Amino acid sequence: MNVVLALVGSKWKPTILWRLAEGDHRFAELRRSVGAVSEKVLAEQLRELERDGLVSRTEYDGFPRRVEYRLTGAGRELDAMLEPVGEWGHRFAASPQPQAAGAGGA
Repeated sequence: MNVVLALVGSKWKPTILWRLAEGDHRFAELRRSVGAVSEKVLAEQLRELERDGLVSRTEYDGFPRRVEYRLTGAGRELDAMLEPVGEWGHRFAASPQPQAAGAGGA
């Protein structure tokens, strides 16, 4: 479990993986689809995912330079394992939550 959390234990990495599971993305497409992530943070997270062997980066010749990101086999496998976690999160967020002990005190 610690290995998995070390690989995806950030605010943006699971979302990046889920978006790349939809197919290859260029940087700007990925940034728009991920949400309010800064370019700097997205670039850092992609570098880390690439370093860890979960994402591959392909650079194409031309102007402007075109770079595409895709999941590797390990990235696809991890994404498949994270899918039930995401589904649980949606159910949890949609269900009424009990108040914490002592909340709303008398």
